[in-house]
Amino acid sequence: MLTQDTLFEFPCTFPIKVVGKTTEHFDLLVIEIIRHHCQDLTENTLTTRTSRGGKYSAVTVTIMAQSRAQLDALYQELSAHKQIMMVF
Repeated sequence: MLTQDTLFEFPCTFPIKVVGKTTEHFDLLVIEIIRHHCQDLTENTLTTRTSRGGKYSAVTVTIMAQSRAQLDALYQELSAHKQIMMVF
């Protein structure tokens, strides 16, 4: 459904990129938060990159977004976590 407040037609595939300092389980933290909002994640939806110096990690997860409200809630929870620096 295409709504007036968004340019997306839901449901749609939607990549979410999350950046934070590299820790042993940063990717698992990101997945845990995303699963609060998207229970149908599969293992092949995740990619991880570490910065050249190894200090930062970027995790990209592609979800099947169902609504603008779902995306807003997901971005809000990810952005509020102290280990997450950026979400886009």
